[in-house]
Amino acid sequence: MFRPFTLPDLERFPDELEALLKRQKEQIDAIVRSDANDYENVVKPLEDLDEERELFFTPLSHLNSVMNSEETRKAYEASLPLLSRFHSELAQNEALYAKLRAIESDRLERRKVLENEIRDFRLSGAELDAAGKKELEAIDLELSELSNRFSQNLLDATAAFEMVVDDPADVEGIPESDLEAARFEEEGRTKWRFTLQIPSYLAYMTYGPNRTLRERLYRAYVTRAPENGPVIDRILELRHKKARLLGFDNYAQYALERRDARDTEEVLDFLERLRELSYDAAKGELETLRRFAEEHDGIEDLQSYDLAYYSEKLKKRLYDFDENDTKPYFERERVLSGLLAIVSELFGVEFRPTEAPVWHESVRVYDIHRGGELAGRIYFDLEARKEKRGGAWMHDWETRFVDTEGRTHLPSAFVVGNFPKATERTPSLLRHDDVVTLFHEMGHAIHHLFSRMDERSVSGINGVAWDVVEFPSQFLENFAYEAPILRRFAFHYESGEPIPDDLLAKIKAAKNFQAAMGMLRQLEFGIFDFRLHLRLYRGDEVQRLLDEVRRRTAVLLPPAYNRFQHGFSHIFAGGYAAGYYSYKWAEVLSADAFFACIDEEGNFLPDRAREYERHILSRGGSEEMSALYQRWLGRKPRLESLLRLYEIGESS
Repeated sequence: MFRPFTLPDLERFPDELEALLKRQKEQIDAIVRSDANDYENVVKPLEDLDEERELFFTPLSHLNSVMNSEETRKAYEASLPLLSRFHSELAQNEALYAKLRAIESDRLERRKVLENEIRDFRLSGAELDAAGKKELEAIDLELSELSNRFSQNLLDATAAFEMVVDDPADVEGIPESDLEAARFEEEGRTKWRFTLQIPSYLAYMTYGPNRTLRERLYRAYVTRAPENGPVIDRILELRHKKARLLGFDNYAQYALERRDARDTEEVLDFLERLRELSYDAAKGELETLRRFAEEHDGIEDLQSYDLAYYSEKLKKRLYDFDENDTKPYFERERVLSGLLAIVSELFGVEFRPTEAPVWHESVRVYDIHRGGELAGRIYFDLEARKEKRGGAWMHDWETRFVDTEGRTHLPSAFVVGNFPKATERTPSLLRHDDVVTLFHEMGHAIHHLFSRMDERSVSGINGVAWDVVEFPSQFLENFAYEAPILRRFAFHYESGEPIPDDLLAKIKAAKNFQAAMGMLRQLEFGIFDFRLHLRLYRGDEVQRLLDEVRRRTAVLLPPAYNRFQHGFSHIFAGGYAAGYYSYKWAEVLSADAFFACIDEEGNFLPDRAREYERHILSRGGSEEMSALYQRWLGRKPRLESLLRLYEIGESS
């Protein structure tokens, strides 16, 4: 049975956490002092404790992201040092490390657990002397606090800005659903409020006709949270110090110990190869856009804040396609129902709506059944709101595993988005990009929820290398462009008419519009991140490095005031430090797998779907992804598949 999502007592939470951790330390000490020297009596009890901590702490960490308040922030910030200290002490427990190194197992799953545990102990300083251990503990504690401060600064800065528009001419052409969300009355006049929340920000940047207002909104977005500059400097300093303390030349080397890529040269060569293959095509795409903007509005100095606006207009001219044309066919609840039906059909499961405690009234909960038996639970929190951090993500909560008593625990996960709210007049209507995002996060969710592993630390997404964890999510999102898939749920929210075939064709045709520019944008992030962690950069050196990377990757240089790094939460408040390249690394897998799993019409091949579930999803982190992939298709993934997916191989 599942753990009910109970709102924690925020005032008492840090004290309760401290008591839990104290008790767990005593239990770990008892394991260490015992004569036990086998997997069942050493590793299994530790995994039970891991799950207990996760079940206790996740509700608070989740609330801090989706229902952020002064109270959640205070409790969360007070809890981080407790957890950091606990993990540091555990990771440096020499007696436990010695026990683990002496354990052997003839079971593949358990051997992988032991291999990971021993590696993680080593990377956590188990072989350092007492002074080194103390220094590492202090570094990890401060890094944890800095990561949270970075995220909180960004959240506060995003919430603090708004742009009020009072001239109807300045909102002409913006989709009605977006205008409705922005509209308010003040002193008897209709006005519109645009913020830095992604749905609102994108609405004006994509459709807002006033260039001055677009620049104002863009400037606010790319200069958010300047107080994160010193936070970044300190994070980089501590990461470099940590890597050197553990015997690595730089933080990138340290990070790759838990990645699929072999070494820093392989990553840099991979990114550079993609850059070379994309650059000329991207230059051509930008030149086409420049000519269009000049022809359309006499714009001779195309800027970053013009890209989304003129790209949308050019796409409409080339393909007669506007994201606004598709929104009436993608009503959020119907899209979700359709997605669940597709996943059910492909993988032989059933999603049943259920009543369960939730953190917000808009959250939907489903129990997953396989073969008539309960197999998992999934929560969907899809509406944008002020107290929720931006973006979309999947957060695992419970994990599928067998505990020391032989009981099978079932998995659960949260899928979170920031899609438009329904209003009194209009239901929540999604852009096609939002549909793709939902498929993407669902790909992450089923990777966790469809696991069949018995060992917690390699079940679901646990133990999966960072540079391949995006594979299942990117793989599923590719199908959100295929007509047979979209026909399952794309119906007009008012008339009920199915989405027209010509509109489906336009979605597919426009899919790779400016694909090379998009590729270079991601490579800019990936190259900047990876090079940033190859040596210690301080102060202005960070901006100079970003400028240097942009000169090689960006076909349109952004304004000098752009401080993208201050909002780069993936690497400064998430798990992607020296790992943003993972999106492209995993995308090679996802593109190759995609072409292996569809027929010429774009239908998912049922037999391949079940093989994918059996060889990839169900195996979690029990083996390296390269080995799982080789076993599934009998070969390595092909880089050419990614170029084929974007249709830029030949043109570049």
